[in-house]
Amino acid sequence: MKRLIMLALLLHLLILPVRAQEYTAPQAPEEALGLMPIERTTFSQDLWTVIKGAVSKLQPDLAAAAKICVSLIGITMAISLLNSLPGKTGNVVQLVGVIAVGSLLLQQTGSMIRCGVETVTELSEYGKLLLPVMTAALAAQGGITSSGALYTATTVFNAVLTSGISALLIPLIYCFLALSVAGCATAQDILTKLCGFVKWFCTWLLKMTLYIFTGFIGVTGVISGTADATALKATKLTMSGMIPVVGGILSEASEAVLVGAGLMKNAAGTYGLIAVIAIWITPFLQIGIRYLLLKLTASVCGVFGVKQVSALTGAFSDAMGLLLGMTSAICVILAISLICFMKGVG
Repeated sequence: MKRLIMLALLLHLLILPVRAQEYTAPQAPEEALGLMPIERTTFSQDLWTVIKGAVSKLQPDLAAAAKICVSLIGITMAISLLNSLPGKTGNVVQLVGVIAVGSLLLQQTGSMIRCGVETVTELSEYGKLLLPVMTAALAAQGGITSSGALYTATTVFNAVLTSGISALLIPLIYCFLALSVAGCATAQDILTKLCGFVKWFCTWLLKMTLYIFTGFIGVTGVISGTADATALKATKLTMSGMIPVVGGILSEASEAVLVGAGLMKNAAGTYGLIAVIAIWITPFLQIGIRYLLLKLTASVCGVFGVKQVSALTGAFSDAMGLLLGMTSAICVILAISLICFMKGVG
């Protein structure tokens, strides 16, 4: 049955020329389109263009993040100074300091969480448009089994991870931040342990999703790719033997047709990969800057001996790290899938 399907596909491609628009990647979203190169060159040069464009837009984010970090250091210095004064007001000062730091960081963190959710949604929606194109192109090249396996795996994991981030991981981040503020304000060990568990669970869930996806893609890719290569070879032999006179000519011509389909598929895949990176890179850098600056600020706050403020700043930095992992997980799934699609049959 599969050989008949492959034979019909080859005859269809030989009789009806491959139309390039059928295998053209969808246009990137508007914000990402501004980072895309105007004229396509090599993949490395296009990627460098996207990176330069994203970095050039980071100055406002860097200034805003630095301003907040300076404010945090100022609050820490004030708390340290008040703690050195005579009197038993240390606990009150610590509580007021934790509330001040939490209020200062919550607004920034909330905007970054919304940015992360929007990025995950954009990546998922673009993947829904791009994957059918890559599936059709790979099937036209002879990878009927491979295209189906890749499409199914990517769409399932993409949908599960996107839904899991919105319904589970984002609420867990808010829970993690609430527990961090409460733990630093009350100095309760049980709250600190709960924070550690929530962080571990989110990290474990993202890692396991990627491990399962890459393992599934690796196993099915080898099996289906080998099956497709064998079926394609058998189909060409069948075509050569069963069609009188011109069977051999058609079999040789199918090579050129499949090469053309493969070139279109790779062009669409390269554009799609650049578009996925363009969607992902700006939010990644925005969140990454805050992650690094908060880590640095937490270390500076620790020098002044205000452990609660240092720990709380570090917790908000960890929340940024979880956001980086969530947005990157979707990007990695799509990137691996596109690379597998471009690999083709065999």
